[in-house]
Amino acid sequence: MLPTRIQIVEVGPRDGLQNEAVSIAVADKVTFVDGLSEAGHTAIEVAAFVSARWVPQMADSAEVLGGIRRRAGVRYSALVPNLTGLRRAQEASVGEIAIFAAASQTFSRRNINQSIAESLSAYGAVCEEALAAGMRVRAYLSVAFGCPFEGPVPSATVADLAARLVDLGVYEVALSDTIGVAHPKQVREVLDVVAARVAIDRIALHMHDTRGTALVNVYAGLQAGVTTFDASAGGLGGCPYAPGATGNLATEDLLYMVHGLGIDTGVRLDAVVDASRRMETLVGHLLPSRVFRAATAPPPADALTR
Repeated sequence: MLPTRIQIVEVGPRDGLQNEAVSIAVADKVTFVDGLSEAGHTAIEVAAFVSARWVPQMADSAEVLGGIRRRAGVRYSALVPNLTGLRRAQEASVGEIAIFAAASQTFSRRNINQSIAESLSAYGAVCEEALAAGMRVRAYLSVAFGCPFEGPVPSATVADLAARLVDLGVYEVALSDTIGVAHPKQVREVLDVVAARVAIDRIALHMHDTRGTALVNVYAGLQAGVTTFDASAGGLGGCPYAPGATGNLATEDLLYMVHGLGIDTGVRLDAVVDASRRMETLVGHLLPSRVFRAATAPPPADALTR
């Protein structure tokens, strides 16, 4: 049994552009977000209030959030690493934030310079203040299917950390295949263990397509009862731990598959393609989404048609 409708969390403006080498102007980011809103997205991660020294692509987050047309019924969120980031998000009138923990100690140290325990303690303070202010909090759990430094991650560890994040007050935990190593059997196994600790409707999947398995992993998630999936328009954003490799699952590819399965999303594929088409000219390279490539390819010559 598959769900009749799913929620897509569009992460292209943040997770996608954050990993692009080129700097995109504020006006172009605003146009991108507005185009995704008009396409029917109801959850868009717009920005990140992180150190501009480490993530210069997100230095203009407040300006971008101040420039977008906020449509009724659309959740515009921002990533925050600490209380300072939270307060900057509040100043930008953000109603929802995302925090990011890791399922391995080494990745946590490399990513945010904190142990897992230290990060959860810090996020506890962030969640407490955000919830008191009436903000929603979502969480990412990075390297939930494999770590570039430690290798396989025990499912029990993933389940324990997901449960601890829920205890902090997050409404949803996105299990993230940060380096794109997951396969369908593993996805089902991890979800089975996690679901014993956290209700499946509070679990999302954030898959990467580094090894070409993102869509089949989504299908495994659908079969397990997951109804929220992250995706990035055009497949923006590479994998930082596999230079040159495809990173985020492309929104167009996800839409094509689930619409074909009869699953509603509320998102118009053609409008997402249009938003990606303009962004492709700005990032300076071809976007990896297979559906986007097919939708924007010139028609074949008659002599080559078979």
